[in-house]
Amino acid sequence: MIEWEPAVQKGAVVGVFDSGFGGLTVLRSLMQRIPGASFVFLGDTARLPYGSKSRRTIARYAAESAQFLVQKQQAEYLVIACNTASALALDAIADAVDVPVLGVIEPGAAAAAGHTKTGNVLVIATEATIQSHAYAAACRRQGLHGVEKACPLLVPLVEEGWIDHPVTAEVARVYLSEVLEEARQAGQTPDTLVLGCTHYPLLRSVLERTLATICGPGAVEIVDSAEATANEAARQLGFRSSLGRGGTPSIRCFATDSVEKFERLGSRFLGIPVGKVDLVDLGG
Repeated sequence: MIEWEPAVQKGAVVGVFDSGFGGLTVLRSLMQRIPGASFVFLGDTARLPYGSKSRRTIARYAAESAQFLVQKQQAEYLVIACNTASALALDAIADAVDVPVLGVIEPGAAAAAGHTKTGNVLVIATEATIQSHAYAAACRRQGLHGVEKACPLLVPLVEEGWIDHPVTAEVARVYLSEVLEEARQAGQTPDTLVLGCTHYPLLRSVLERTLATICGPGAVEIVDSAEATANEAARQLGFRSSLGRGGTPSIRCFATDSVEKFERLGSRFLGIPVGKVDLVDLGG
C-alpha cells in the first residue's frame, strides 16, 4: 500500500478564517481529519455581518484577515470558513496571499453531487449567501439543479442556544416546507439538502428529524459543507482521514472584537473549549 506524503508537515500551520465564530464548525471538522497540523482561527467579529457590506468591502476585509493569518501567523494553507467571503471574495483572498486557499462552497456542491441520485438538491443558507447565488452556480457546475432558500432566523436561534427548542423546530419546519414546495412546483425531486451556513451543523439533528417528518425517513440526505470542506482540505494536503484517532491538536484563536462572547459561544461550535481568545486590531 502506498502511503500518502502530507503536503503540510507535522506542526505546520493551517489558517481558518470567518467573519464570526460559526466557522469553528469547519475548524472542528478539520481537526478531526488533518492530524499533526497546528490551527490558527481568526474571527473578524468587529466587522460582521459581512452580508450587509458591499462586495468591495467584503473583499478588503477578507484579504486583510487572510494576510494576518499568513504574514503574522505563518499559515501555510488557508480555509475560508465563511460562506459570504467564499461567495464574494475568494479570488481577492487568493490574490492577497501566496498560499493555497479553499472556500466552503465548491466542496459543498461537490459533496452534494456525490450524494444525490436525482440531481436535484436544496441549499439553505443566510440571506447574503443566497442572494449571491454562489451555491446555485456551484451546483450547476456539478450538473445539478439547486433550489436555494434563505433562513435568516436560524443563526440567531443557534447563538441563543436554542438548538433543540420547539421554536427552532417549528422555524425549521416552515423553512424546509417552503423550499420543498418550491422544488416540487419546479418539477424537481430533491434528495439532498446542503447546509450552506457554518451555524447550521449545530441544527443537523433538528433538520434531519424535520425532513423525516415531512418527506419520510431517509428521503432527503443532509450534506454538511463544513465536513465537505474539511474532507477536501485533507485531500489537498495529502492526509487520509484521522477520524477516530486520539490526540488534541494545537489551536489558537483570534478575534477582532467581543473576545468574551467568542470564548463563551465558541466552545459550543468547536465542541471543546476554545481557550483564551486573543484580540487583534485589523483596522477599520
